[in-house]
Amino acid sequence: MADFEMIPVLDWSLITSGERDAFLSQLRHAFITVGFCYLKDPPIEKSTRDRLIAYAPKLFELDEVRKDALGMVNTPHFLGYTHWAVQPEYTRGQIDMREQFDFGTDYENPWREGDPDYMKLWGNAQWPPEELLSGFKATLITYLEQLGKFGFKFMELLAEAFGLPINAFDKFYESPKETQQHRCKIIKYPVQEDSRANQGVGPHFDSGFLTLLLQASSQPGLQVQSPSGKWIDALPIPDTLVVNLGKGIETVTGGSQGRHAIECSRPI
Repeated sequence: MADFEMIPVLDWSLITSGERDAFLSQLRHAFITVGFCYLKDPPIEKSTRDRLIAYAPKLFELDEVRKDALGMVNTPHFLGYTHWAVQPEYTRGQIDMREQFDFGTDYENPWREGDPDYMKLWGNAQWPPEELLSGFKATLITYLEQLGKFGFKFMELLAEAFGLPINAFDKFYESPKETQQHRCKIIKYPVQEDSRANQGVGPHFDSGFLTLLLQASSQPGLQVQSPSGKWIDALPIPDTLVVNLGKGIETVTGGSQGRHAIECSRPI
């Protein structure tokens, strides 16, 4: 894997303007050399993205009683609210300083007596009351449905970029595309003055196939590690998604995934 100094930016308009081959070439290069890219002007309605970004701070402004009522500890589906000070997560022995909500599209839990426990992972999300955040659920569901459709399209393009049939990855999905649950995290990283406690999330690889990240503010923090060990800033760029591949896709393709981290001590 070659070293790199910056995260490549791919323009979705190459697909819509008939320059598919150029996009596929750039896509292949990005994920062989980096494992990350920005995607400019993704096919997710800008109005939906903007509404979701506007809701994010309001979500974290809910009082602690309301947040705790949505606690992830209340459900076996790993959907709900967590806070680093109450339910800490650790990476490489250091606490990850983050507050987060995990949501998903509506999904009836398929687990039945005798089924393996992992089937309990799927199920309905916990949502804040409509009277507190009017329109939030509808906005996020719309975003996730659009993002899900795009994600499947992106996987087809990725397969094509690697010279595979466009449905090459379908056999690895847990269920047919039309019945899958789409999930997301909405995360807040508190700025830490103490540089010894500035780990938003420690160095790690994502476990799945594909992560699509909407950076909701101009706050820096996301970093990607190059093969030489250097940390490269993935600064927020307006009207982009950050795309990275996880261990799952690396396993089935023999390709590259991006090791990354979040630092939460730097000012804007």
